[in-house]
Amino acid sequence: MGLMYMFPVSEDEQDRIDFVNTGSTKSIVLKTYGLPLVFWGYLIAILAVIGAMYLAVQGPIRKLIETGDSINIYLAYTVQATLIILPLTLIALYFYEKLITKSKESLIITHRVFWIPIWKKVIELKDSDSVEINHFMDSPNVAKMRKDASMKGFENKGYYELYATNSKNQSIFVDRHSRKADMVKMRDLLRKY
Repeated sequence: MGLMYMFPVSEDEQDRIDFVNTGSTKSIVLKTYGLPLVFWGYLIAILAVIGAMYLAVQGPIRKLIETGDSINIYLAYTVQATLIILPLTLIALYFYEKLITKSKESLIITHRVFWIPIWKKVIELKDSDSVEINHFMDSPNVAKMRKDASMKGFENKGYYELYATNSKNQSIFVDRHSRKADMVKMRDLLRKY
C-alpha cells in the first residue's frame, strides 16, 4: 500500500509518528498519511454520479419489485445493494490507515478503517535489525536496455519492498514504496527502536 498510502520517514514528522515509552521499552508507531485533497475531489465526483444513478433507477427498481417475479426482485435488490455498498466501500478506502509499531524484537502491523482496527499482525523479529529492503521490477526495463540518453526518463525503476525476518527466518512483507531513499529512511527509523 506504500505506493498510495505513504508512511513518514523522519522523526520530524510528528503528526504521523507516536513515540511510546513503557518503562525501559521504547517503541515507535508509524501511521500512513491520508490521500491528497485531489483524491477527495474525485470521491465527491464519483459519489455525485452514483447518487444520480441511484435516483434515476429508483422508479424501475420499484416496478421490478412490484412484478412479484423472484428473478426481478433478486435483480432489483442486487442493484440497490450495489448502489449502497459501492459508496460505502469507497468512503472506507479514504478512511483506511495502516500502522507499524516497532519495539525491540516486535513488529506489529495494524490495518484500520474509520479508526477501528480490522486486522492486526504481530511479527516476532529474529533481532531488532531484521528489517530489509528488496528491489522489485515486474517488467523488463526496455528503455534502459536501449542505452539511449533520450530514453532516460522512460526507464522503469520498479519499486522497493520492506520485509521483516521473523524468529523462524521467514521474510514477511511490511510495505512498499517507489522511492528507495524513503524506504531506506523508514527502515533505519524502524531499526532505531
